[in-house]
Amino acid sequence: MKLLKVLLTLALVLLTEISAVHSQHRGDEICETLPSQIHLIKEEYDELGRLQRTCNGEVQVNKCEGMCNSQVQPSVITPTGFLKECYCCRESFLRERLVTLTHCYDPDGGRLTGAEDSSMDIRLREPAECKCLKCGDFSR
Repeated sequence: MKLLKVLLTLALVLLTEISAVHSQHRGDEICETLPSQIHLIKEEYDELGRLQRTCNGEVQVNKCEGMCNSQVQPSVITPTGFLKECYCCRESFLRERLVTLTHCYDPDGGRLTGAEDSSMDIRLREPAECKCLKCGDFSR
């Protein structure tokens, strides 16, 4: 009888906790897609592995930044005794973009000025949209 009372009390506490966590689970999340500037360096090699040129430049890209709610609660079902739900602010959609680097140098550090060698086009993928998503879920 005492064990049953303890179990009922534990169940009531769990239900209260679940209800409290659920009601605030999405309320104070802030996950944004923000502009950012990075310095990008790209090297180009020939078929024998020798450095041909190095190009660099400042590039505007999007980044995901923010805070997402996660929770840990007691559980009689899981082996650890706790149910963990972790959420991270990360990209929900990536877009591909073509970027041109305009500062190019030969292997000796000399600036390249020829029409063909003075710039380099690079394809990069950046976040187009950010959301709170379950951590470690890369199935998209």
